[in-house]
Amino acid sequence: MKMRIASLSVLALWLTLAAVPAMAQVVYSNGPTNGNTDAWTINFGFVVSDTFNTSLPNTQITGLTFATWMAPGDVLDSAEVSITSSENGGTSYFDQTVSFTQGTCTGNQYGYNICNENGTLGGGGVNLASTGSYWLNIQNASSAAGDPVYWDENSGPSMASENTVGTIPSESFTVLGTSSTTTTTTFFGPEPSEPALLLSGFVGLAAVLRRKLL
Repeated sequence: MKMRIASLSVLALWLTLAAVPAMAQVVYSNGPTNGNTDAWTINFGFVVSDTFNTSLPNTQITGLTFATWMAPGDVLDSAEVSITSSENGGTSYFDQTVSFTQGTCTGNQYGYNICNENGTLGGGGVNLASTGSYWLNIQNASSAAGDPVYWDENSGPSMASENTVGTIPSESFTVLGTSSTTTTTTFFGPEPSEPALLLSGFVGLAAVLRRKLL
């Protein structure tokens, strides 16, 4: 009986491992939050755009984190996020209003709260088939109190612009996702193409053990 339970437990464990989805990873980071130099408005008609790069083809962009300057007590609810081929234009690969969850906030010398914002792109995100440079654009931010929302400037490696002034220093953000290239881990088990054979083998083994116990 113990052998049969152990065999079926191995089967359940293998099926569980096979169903685990790929975890989101950092596709691009423009560096850490600064919080004390400057920030750029991303509501009331202002659009801030920053470049990011993908190094692998078929990269699925699924999430975004960035830093905001907020009035004390205010909370970012959502913002329009788009990914395009050029500065706030060209081919549009993604354009949706994304809800954000506000993480840790710390005050700065100007009286603002510097907050980490975390968002997941709707519809499973967007697949960027080709490697290279893309533009991340954020605008139409909405906050609980209706105050201005500012995107933290950190002067990272990205190119950046603002729709009313042109080129600006870039902002702090991280793009999350997965790529088609995966790393496999060897373990003592069947090949992924053999689930039916594995199942039939365990069923047969369970039947033999049951006959012996009767």
